[in-house]
Parts: sequence; C-alpha cells; structure tokens
Amino acid sequence: MASRSPGCLLAALLLLLLGPGAARGGWVTCGSVVKLLNARHGVRLHSHDVRYGSGSGQQSVTGIVAMDDSNSYWRVRGKTSTVCERGTPVKCGEAIRLTHINTGRNLHSHHFTSPLSGNQEVSAFGEDGEGDFLDDWIVLCSGTFWDQASEVQFQHSSTNALLSVTGEQYGRPIHGQREVHGMAYASRGSYWKVMEGIFVRPTELLKMELHRTEL
Repeated sequence: MASRSPGCLLAALLLLLLGPGAARGGWVTCGSVVKLLNARHGVRLHSHDVRYGSGSGQQSVTGIVAMDDSNSYWRVRGKTSTVCERGTPVKCGEAIRLTHINTGRNLHSHHFTSPLSGNQEVSAFGEDGEGDFLDDWIVLCSGTFWDQASEVQFQHSSTNALLSVTGEQYGRPIHGQREVHGMAYASRGSYWKVMEGIFVRPTELLKMELHRTEL
C-alpha cells in the first residue's frame, strides 16, 4: 500500500473526529484547523494539487459545495516570519496565514489575473508551510477577537483585495468548483464563516501532533 503524507493522515484523523457543525463556539485560535464557508455561495474554501493553466501557474484555490472533502482543511497560523502561540485567540485586524493541511501551501495572492472572472488570482504557495509575505491576510471582524459564530472577511495585506467568490464555475479537471479570487470592494461574496474544525488549546494541539507522529 502506498504511504500517505503526514498532511493526508492528519486530514483523515480530522474526518474521524469531526462532522458538520463541529464548531464548539468561542474564538478562533492559532493552531486551529478549520473549514471556511463562503456565506453567499455556500462553498467551502478548498485547494488541491492542481495548478492553474494560466496566470501564476501555482496551485489552484477554489470553492466546493461538498462538506466532507479533506482538501478543505486549513490551519490558522501567525503572519509570515512570526509565531502565533498555540491556542492564542486571533484578534480582529490581525494578519494571519492559512496553511492548506494536505499540501502544506499557504493561501496566497498577487497581481496575476484570475482565470474565469478576470479579478485578482488567489492561489496556494510555498512548501511545508513556508512561503513569503504575500501569504498574509488580515482578519476583518467586529469586536476584539475572531468569533467562531461570526462572518468575517479576509483582506490581503499587500494588495488590499478581499477574498471573494462571485459564482464562476470551472470545467475539467475541477468541474463545478467555484473560482475564488480577490476583489477590490466588499460584497456578500466576500464574507466567510468557520464551520467544521478543531479549535485547539495548547495541550490539544500537542496531543494531536503526537498522535500524528505515531501514525
């Protein structure tokens, strides 16, 4: 049997532990592993080892309707070149990285044009969780901390574009998946909400990492 990557093993573990509506309430914390639902279009932020055929040629980021796909898990981390202590609540207005669990690449944007809508391309970039400053996104929310129950926006820290979906759908090889891109202005398509996930405290993340090592 072919060996599985650590990211795939962790995602498989999460699927066993979690189901729809697993969010427990409270704040989103650094080290949490979450799925993000686009409130307007009903799709979860997703990536996979499929590259764009134009633009940057980097790993594509899409939105999918399916609730149970392991490629929709993202780890919340501190911004580039910083460490956010495990279990620390993410502040509104704070810059973070979202690292794709299965491929280890970070949610990323830049001044390439997205393939379907002609907006700003959003991709997944880097290796083993390390990319560059274009991986940083500011969490826009009300109050002091990112609340699991609230809709939030993600603003790219270098270009000010908002992570958005406007409904364009891909054909093969990712038929039916929606384009995710950056927009210069806010709309209903730029709001996201945490759905399934593990919201870790330091001891929880340590136990999860030990389990992962033993698999």
